[in-house]
Amino acid sequence: MFFDPEFIAKVEEKPIEGLVEACKMAISAQDELDNGQDWTDQEHELLWDASTFVDLVIKANDLDLDIELPEPSINIHENCNALRAYLEEVEKALRGEATKLKINFFKKRYDTALKSSFAYEFTQGDLERVQFLINEIRTHISQVGDLEQGHRQRLLKRLENLQAELHKRVSDLDRFWGLVGDAGVVLGKLGKDAKPIVDRIREVAEIVWKTQARTEELPSGTDNPVLEQKPDV
Repeated sequence: MFFDPEFIAKVEEKPIEGLVEACKMAISAQDELDNGQDWTDQEHELLWDASTFVDLVIKANDLDLDIELPEPSINIHENCNALRAYLEEVEKALRGEATKLKINFFKKRYDTALKSSFAYEFTQGDLERVQFLINEIRTHISQVGDLEQGHRQRLLKRLENLQAELHKRVSDLDRFWGLVGDAGVVLGKLGKDAKPIVDRIREVAEIVWKTQARTEELPSGTDNPVLEQKPDV
């Protein structure tokens, strides 16, 4: 495979930005192989490998691109020209969307920093506790033996992204609640072996709920009915 598991996990997490990078990587790699004469078998294999991956990610994420993966022919010259053009078209089409996502990310960061903007605000103690718990979750996920490698990499990447966006004030809590969903998947795959991970995710969820309830001005001590159901592990 041209793309390693770590990069694939990155693309799964952020498909648009990941596809732009994937196309650039493949085009750059093909440029390095270019001998200025005929297309080589190595270039042919590289372009098919990368283009197939790009096509699968586009379809898996239902991206509305009017760009079709070329049909293979017996002519290596035709295949390589068509595949190179395909990667260039996909990169160009998604480049603008990737830029918009970056701009929205910066806007979100500044909106959260401005006191006049709505945001969920952790106490300093809760923020430090969540950071500590996420580090422990990462350690347990790295060490557990029965977790499929691809799933492990996806979970670690999600935790990395969560920590990168974790500040005292955050504009939404979606990533945190997504972590609760991940706990259910890990529990289903590992059973009782998942207890150290699930326990820590549960504590993170309790802190997040407390922060959300306080910000939304719910009565003090309001419990989250979902969190009241303790997993039997």
